[in-house]
Parts: sequence; structure tokens; C-alpha cells
Amino acid sequence: MLTDGAEDAAVHGVALTERAIEAVRRDPGASALEYQRVPWVSDGIPAPMPEARLAEARFPSGRPLPPSLRAWLAFDTSLLARHGWFTPDGAFAPRPLSRLVGDEFGEPWAPEFQLFDDRFPECFLLPGGSDSRRFLTVTEPDALGEYPVLALDFDDLPYVGLMYPGFDVYTADTAGLLGLGFSTYSSLIDHGTYGPRMRHHAHHCFDGEPESQFPFCF
Repeated sequence: MLTDGAEDAAVHGVALTERAIEAVRRDPGASALEYQRVPWVSDGIPAPMPEARLAEARFPSGRPLPPSLRAWLAFDTSLLARHGWFTPDGAFAPRPLSRLVGDEFGEPWAPEFQLFDDRFPECFLLPGGSDSRRFLTVTEPDALGEYPVLALDFDDLPYVGLMYPGFDVYTADTAGLLGLGFSTYSSLIDHGTYGPRMRHHAHHCFDGEPESQFPFCF
């Protein structure tokens, strides 16, 4: 497990994602979550994105895929397909944040999140949370080319905030490789290893803050 400030060459990016993939390969039908049944791989048989399609893949905005996601899609698409990432013909199907909120928490809340749509126009739902949600948003990438994973929570007042600096860390932590302890959703902002990446995303997502809570304003 990773400890705060750990020196490990495989704690970021593709190297970290490959560690997660190897862990999943050992039992691909296992659940990604402890508190609900979400198999990592549908029917236990990985469904990689075709090599030619993956080589040309970009998000609808034209932004490139993060390296960690590209590595994951070379292994399997089924987990993300079950969370609405693709159209029927296999193209990426992002949603602006307000639409994702409306789909997941009810349409009456969607207008409250419209002020985020310019910052988070391409969002993709990820496994995680019961009354909360996790999602990847395509924003300004960090130095590794990774986009952040954010949390949505409606348990008290509506909340949106950074949770992971990228799909790489999200996937590895969900696979049980990192043992990251969260006192709050955005606690990695002060982490010795992941804090610098989190602070980069905070600058671009929330004007330097790690999160925003209702009533929202910038």
C-alpha cells in the first residue's frame, strides 16, 4: 500500500493503471465495490476497445484521452459501457455536469449545476458511492495528461469536489492497491504524493479551491 510521501515509481499514470489491471485480471468478475455488486468486467471476460479505434480515439471536444484511460480501454470497455460512456455505435457520450446531475439525482437539481457546465462540459460517470457519485471530467490535464475524478454528494447540501487527481489513482485505489484514507472527499489535496496534481486541478476547476458546496458561486 502507498503511504503519504511514498517513493514508488509506479504511483502515477500508466504504470499505476497497469498495476490495477493486473489486480483485476486475477479475478475479473469480482466486484469493484464492497457495498454493491459492480463487476469489474462483464461476465468475467474483458472486452478491449479495438486497437485501430483506440489509436484514433479522442473525446468529442477534441481533447486526447488520458494515458491511464487509454491503457484501461486496451484491457476492457465493459465497466465503462455499463456506466453510460458510449453511444450505441461506440463513440464517447459525455454529459455536461448539469445533465449528469439531473440523470443521477433528479431533474429539479440540474439547473443549480448549470454554472459548472462551461468548466465541466464532458463528464463520465464512474462506479462509486451510494448517495454520492464519482465522475471523470475532461478539463485542463495535469502534467501527466490526466483529468480529475470528482465526487458529487447530496447527503446534506449539494456538493461537488475533487476526489482523485486522475483515472489512474481512482482505478488503483478502487482496486485496493493504495489504501488511501479519506477524511473528506478532497483530502488528497494535502497528500504528499498526489497533492501537487490535486492542486493543479483545483486551480483549473474551482479557482484554487478543492470543492464547492451549495449555494454555488465563483
